[in-house]
Amino acid sequence: MIQSIQENLTRQIRALELLSSLLEEEFADLRDRKPQDVSILELSIQELMRQIAGERKSLRSLIETTYPGKQRVSEVAQSLAPEVAQALSGQLAVLDRAEQTCAIQADMNRQLAMGLYDQSLNLLKQLHQAIEPGKSDMYSRRGRFARSAQPQVSMFRGGV
Repeated sequence: MIQSIQENLTRQIRALELLSSLLEEEFADLRDRKPQDVSILELSIQELMRQIAGERKSLRSLIETTYPGKQRVSEVAQSLAPEVAQALSGQLAVLDRAEQTCAIQADMNRQLAMGLYDQSLNLLKQLHQAIEPGKSDMYSRRGRFARSAQPQVSMFRGGV
């Protein structure tokens, strides 16, 4: 059973290493402003996350059936021989570092994506303000209709 737990942890570590590389590639595509490539990578990332969650669920059920009353690998490691416990603890440490690396990269991707979103939103607001017609139904200080700051569309007549 310990070998099954170790194999599961190894699969999770490898999956997190792959996830880290996908997140780095997504960051590069975000930086280069390639939305189509980001979309494709995002689908791969979501599928990999689903598989990691499945591995964790199977590990938890393996522990619960093999070691009743225990739910975590660290709890199982405490009841094993020191050499085996140390090996499991080492794998857990590597797994934790891989998770932290992925979390940091995912946060960087989120910050960049939100920055690009804010930048695009502000640009759209400026464009909308630039093309909005001015209010021409207001009186000026002198009691006359105020002229629009932006010229209105009109038809030209005459010979050319």
